[in-house]
Amino acid sequence: MRAWDEREGLVAMHQIRGVGWGTLDKLRQAGWDPGRPPEEKEMKTWRKAGVSSATIGRIREKWTPRWVERVSRELEKREIRAVTLLDGEYPPLLGQLPQPPWVLYVRGDVSHLQGPGLAVVGTRKPTSYGKRVTRQLAGNIADRGWTVVSGLAAGVDGEAHRAALEAGGRTVAVLGCGVDVVYPRHHRDLYKEVVRKGAVISEVPPGTEPRPGLFPRRNRIISGLSWGTLVVEAAEKSGSLITAHHSLEQGREVFAVPGPVTSAWSRGTNRLIQEGAKCVIDADDLWMELNHVPQPEAPLREGPLPGTELQPQEQALLDLLGEEPLTVDSLADRSDLPLGELHRQLLQLQVKGWVRQLPGAQFVKK
Repeated sequence: MRAWDEREGLVAMHQIRGVGWGTLDKLRQAGWDPGRPPEEKEMKTWRKAGVSSATIGRIREKWTPRWVERVSRELEKREIRAVTLLDGEYPPLLGQLPQPPWVLYVRGDVSHLQGPGLAVVGTRKPTSYGKRVTRQLAGNIADRGWTVVSGLAAGVDGEAHRAALEAGGRTVAVLGCGVDVVYPRHHRDLYKEVVRKGAVISEVPPGTEPRPGLFPRRNRIISGLSWGTLVVEAAEKSGSLITAHHSLEQGREVFAVPGPVTSAWSRGTNRLIQEGAKCVIDADDLWMELNHVPQPEAPLREGPLPGTELQPQEQALLDLLGEEPLTVDSLADRSDLPLGELHRQLLQLQVKGWVRQLPGAQFVKK
């Protein structure tokens, strides 16, 4: 009789120190059954398969019905869902990789791992141009019903997640640490928002602190979840270029936004374009390359509130706004309204759901 469920056994084994992808692969090749405790004679075959004696000793000590139950209980307590290669909920694109993660830990909506995704990555210190382009493109991706996949890092990653959330769309953040560890710390509020409206995932056990070696692995999952990777701004030795190269190795599309040749933050993206990445100057460039992918339903956007007809002055001010953000000073130069009245009209348009305020006191039409 089986002592526990196969997937529970796999998750519990994954959380034993020293048991990573390679060890699990060796165990599986040796005929390991994650649904029952191992016998002593079975462990001898593990040694022949290349599993170290020290690791086998830890497995013998830890991997018991009590341990399996404890792991399951702790995940439930922390509101973390484990999705394994044995589950139908495992992301289909990620499962196509030569070495897909055995276990993904998820906080948030697991269904966000199923729909078509597009990675949006870039520098941690974007220019104002990079921020604007990221928001415009990520917002369009989310508007189309696609999932915006990124790494919750400072800069382009954070802007991409925020744009997807503001569009009422889907977003997935892949971490280079445990799914219950917020990194970077100043993204705590964004992390909570993604958990609430999207999904945060990691391939390493909960509680794992970030360290340099985990981020290339994280980047591989970002690209592995996605039909393509869009790089907005990147220096010549940027981590986001690693994600782009993973995309190429995985047979996925690579897109890059061109920038000024004088900008250090555009050297990486311009180089990608030289090497054959699709040059993206607007969202249509993405969809031309991805028209073979079955298109999901677009999310329902929250529009203006019913019964919020505009007054003539409000309509005139709204006509000045478009997809490009404008500051109050820019609007004042284009409008005859006194500054105090301009602020009041902008507030009314926000309340009525016609206008959205962006960081830096910039405004854009919804």
